[in-house]
Amino acid sequence: MATAGRSIPGPGAAAPVAQECPPSYDPCLTPEPDYDCADGEGDGPAYTGPVRVTGPDVYDLDRDGNGVGCD
Repeated sequence: MATAGRSIPGPGAAAPVAQECPPSYDPCLTPEPDYDCADGEGDGPAYTGPVRVTGPDVYDLDRDGNGVGCD
């Protein structure tokens, strides 16, 4: 039976995969090859405003080490 305006996945259809956030950043930064501060001079490809940094700073956003990136 067809349902107008809705798509019903068939048997064996894959469920959407949730992207995990790096645990060091709040709010969540979706996984990207690199992040830079939105008001800085980085080349991205992704940009963010202020974030709390509570662990390894893999994107090097908290350069002064105060626990807030892009402040």
